[in-house]
Amino acid sequence: MVGPYLSGKTTLLESLLFVTGAISRKGSVKDGNTVGDSAAESRDRQMTVEVSAASTDYNGTRFTFIDCPGSVEFTQETYNALMGVDAAIVVCEPIRDRVLTLAPLFKFLDDWEIPHIVFVNKMDRANIHVLETLHALKAVSSRPLVAHQYPIMQGEQLTGFIDMVSEQAYQYHAGAPADQIPFPEHLKAEEHTARAEMLEALANFDDHLLEELLEDIEPPQEEILNDLKMELGADLVVPVFFGVAEQDYGVRPLLEALLREAPEPETTAERRLKAINSKAPLAQVLKTYYTPQGGKLSLVRIWQGKLTDGIVLNGVRAGGLYRLMGQQQQSVNEAVAGEIIALSRMEGVKTGDTLCTEPLKTTLSKAEELEPVYALAITPEKRNDEVKLSSAITKLLEEDPSLAWEQHGDTHEVILWGQGEIHLQVALDRLRRKYNLPMSTHLPQVPYKETIRKPVTSVHGRYKHQSGGHGQFGDVFLDIKPLPRGEGFNFKETIVGGVVPRQYIPGVEVGVREFLAHGPLGFPVVDVSVTLTNGSYHTVDSSEQAFKQAARLAMQTGIPQAQPTLLEPILRVRVTTPSEFTAKVLQLLSGRRGQILGYEGRQDWQGWDNISAYLPQAEMQNFIVELRSLTLGVGSFHWEYDHLQEVPEKLAERVLAGNSNGNGNGK
Repeated sequence: MVGPYLSGKTTLLESLLFVTGAISRKGSVKDGNTVGDSAAESRDRQMTVEVSAASTDYNGTRFTFIDCPGSVEFTQETYNALMGVDAAIVVCEPIRDRVLTLAPLFKFLDDWEIPHIVFVNKMDRANIHVLETLHALKAVSSRPLVAHQYPIMQGEQLTGFIDMVSEQAYQYHAGAPADQIPFPEHLKAEEHTARAEMLEALANFDDHLLEELLEDIEPPQEEILNDLKMELGADLVVPVFFGVAEQDYGVRPLLEALLREAPEPETTAERRLKAINSKAPLAQVLKTYYTPQGGKLSLVRIWQGKLTDGIVLNGVRAGGLYRLMGQQQQSVNEAVAGEIIALSRMEGVKTGDTLCTEPLKTTLSKAEELEPVYALAITPEKRNDEVKLSSAITKLLEEDPSLAWEQHGDTHEVILWGQGEIHLQVALDRLRRKYNLPMSTHLPQVPYKETIRKPVTSVHGRYKHQSGGHGQFGDVFLDIKPLPRGEGFNFKETIVGGVVPRQYIPGVEVGVREFLAHGPLGFPVVDVSVTLTNGSYHTVDSSEQAFKQAARLAMQTGIPQAQPTLLEPILRVRVTTPSEFTAKVLQLLSGRRGQILGYEGRQDWQGWDNISAYLPQAEMQNFIVELRSLTLGVGSFHWEYDHLQEVPEKLAERVLAGNSNGNGNGK
């Protein structure tokens, strides 16, 4: 079950489990007692932050439902889980302004040819007509949407539905199945229009049905159902259902449709295993959990064969097989193709991995890992916890592959990267809860650099130190000049006559490099050429160390004379946005000192644009937050470092003032 944040996926799961008898009492998100959202981080926020699996039986068929997060910040969880399902239920609300948020999800489902059904939830809060809802949904789907049922409304209340295949009308009852009622005459014209559209969409893939429609022959119900099953299974059409999950309205018809029309596991396996030349037991990891009680759990989809207790997959013996009901585990001795179960203690196995009892030449495709777009610098609140941090973060990244971390070479900060502010806060909560690692956080420092604007020549540095016994003596003259942007550092020497012996010259270069690591403005100095031109030495007191110190003294004198200036990293960003928001995004970039390079239509995304720009890294920190705010949460961007550029004078003053206060951000 997938769909936008607040569309009601967890409530729908609760209703499905209740209607099928898997639970005797429904929980609610508000009360924090649902089967889905069983993680503490989910309950704290009353939102799904990781996939949650639950199994149930209905009319002799076992279903495993996976409740996926709706927030765009946890999209990776959803995409990973979708790689192992037979069909997706896309849950949405009948609100026109929110329909656009489905576009990236529909695109992913269609790119991977994953059959999907739309369940329009919360029909008791609809702000548009049924036909308008269908029209808005069709605008964001590349596959034709077909109404499988037509809702019967009484004012703002959903009271029943018309089955579009049988054209029978039904009335909902609280806590009981719907019963048949006479066809409501006032809906005849609307229902007829919607049904004609459904049949025409199905006829595009069935010549026999097309002939029947052209000859005004009413197709048999069995033929329509067969077409729905075939075309849904091939991801050619998307059936649409309506309901109110909170009241169980629409849930039983949805279950019946899944039972009747969703593709069988064998059909999905045939599509997914085309490149696999093995008949051995095979599974794929959809999600990794680290539980307080049982350690590591790998949620897997079994694609072929049978998994038994103690089976060895990829050289690792499974510690146990479990069916999941949220965080509850039921031990089983075996599980067969089509099931989604958890394997314990699969060390070294990661989300997305293909598992088999024998070596494979080819593995199953997995969802692409999303690029991180938001960062926080983190430090353990207790100094002694630093040694535990690396191990804990490694486990954190196994649970959530859309996180990343780095030890920044310039700022020496540990930086945690993710998909947004809430995403990182959830990760930090897990560090605290699971690994007893409370963290302090701050915005990462911008890795500013500095350079020089003009050359200086014959800068003298002399180091002379006497402390009894051998003294220390080094004497150098340096020429310092700026290099073109991006050239880095260059050291040369033009010594003649041995005024600085060869064995001491490396010490001069070391002294220069050590000084450049922290220039007069407080940042590393780049794009500088230094030439050793002259000097003198003492036969007894000179050493490589003395010449290193002399070089540092010369740089200390020379660099401030060469007009040091501040440089900031500039990123090249490619922003993707629905075309209707392009103008606003251009303003957003310009307002953050961005330089627009151009924009064009996004390939294979109708009604979307790609915008290219240069953006100072100092302006990037909350960029994703504003971008999502402007684009209903669907805007995104890719970034990469491009070049260094001088910081405008007024901003440079603020940065340097901030750096002198010890925060290094200047923001």
